[in-house]
Amino acid sequence: MIHKILKPLASLKLTVVIFALSIFLVFAGTLAQVHAGIWTVVDQYFRSLIVPIELQIFIPKDIANIPGRIWFPGGLTLGTIMLVNLIAAHAVRFKFTKKRIGIIVTHFGVILLLIGEFVTGFAAKEGNMTIREGQTINYIENVRASELAIVEQSDPKEDFVVVVPERYMASGEKRISHGLLPFTIEVNEWMHNSRILGPTQPQGERKGKADTGAARELAAIPLPRANGVDGATVDAPSVYVTIYQGDRRIGSYMLSVYIDQLQAVVIDGRTYWIGLRFARTYKPYSLHLIDFKHDLFTGTQMARNYSSQVRLVDANRNVDREVLIYMNHPLRYAGETFYQASYLRDDAGTVLQVVKNPGWLIPYVSSTLITVGMLIHFGMRLVPALRRRSR
Repeated sequence: MIHKILKPLASLKLTVVIFALSIFLVFAGTLAQVHAGIWTVVDQYFRSLIVPIELQIFIPKDIANIPGRIWFPGGLTLGTIMLVNLIAAHAVRFKFTKKRIGIIVTHFGVILLLIGEFVTGFAAKEGNMTIREGQTINYIENVRASELAIVEQSDPKEDFVVVVPERYMASGEKRISHGLLPFTIEVNEWMHNSRILGPTQPQGERKGKADTGAARELAAIPLPRANGVDGATVDAPSVYVTIYQGDRRIGSYMLSVYIDQLQAVVIDGRTYWIGLRFARTYKPYSLHLIDFKHDLFTGTQMARNYSSQVRLVDANRNVDREVLIYMNHPLRYAGETFYQASYLRDDAGTVLQVVKNPGWLIPYVSSTLITVGMLIHFGMRLVPALRRRSR
């Protein structure tokens, strides 16, 4: 009975179909990066069960407008079927003999590689730590998501913070309220990506949309979302909101991730500070940037090395030490890896990429197994061939 169930799943024809569908999915996902960001495409095309592929991605808009879409199995579906197909093939068709040990090791490496992608897709997390020299940071920012932060600082020891995730502002929900806040927030306009116009730039109809707050002399204009081919990998969201206390209008504010300064909302004598920022995840440890270096090759503007001398402090683990993070030499701590990724303008600070991936070792092991398996497989056939040739 088990053999009858596994036999169709082990079909070589199924293998060919999966590979053909996978090639088309990769092709479509590559074209989709013209209109969407790399990580958006990864989530929609390669880590989903099913993906709606817009027909327009195959023809440039300046040539023709192609309406409609096709529903296609996503990478998660194809990867799962491929994994089942490979395991079923070993259970039904492949014989465990000495001559096939190379193929078996190679296929086991492929299975491990697929499992590693599943682990990465479901469990991996990634963010940035942006630290200026002399500054101490204890949070990681997710540059692919934003949040509206409301901060009340009357307590000298700790801040009271309420955050509104991006999905509430982007959903079109007009009024946002919370029992811990004495006011409601009306979202007037949400921009996934934007540019800020200064007071000396022509703002047109945008002028005066914000009548309160430190950014009332500025204006935000919407931009197309960052895609995977123009070099812009991060969206910069902005939002226009109006604050109400009951039915009383407090004022309209323009908030943006471009604006570091929080803006004041005064309710009944208490001041609440609001701002739009990249979504934060706070950590039980902190990093203090002692020194950042941007070394160049002599006589050129070509970077030779970036390095960050940081002080790592974790009171819970009794850790207090200095670490040098530089290119190809990351810091690994508490299951996370800190890479030297970029730097701030005028070398004022560093940008560390922080990655937590429980399956980070799996690709290395699987690649080693695939290499060893292929060497064994072809080596076992090469030696007899050389012997026959020598005779």
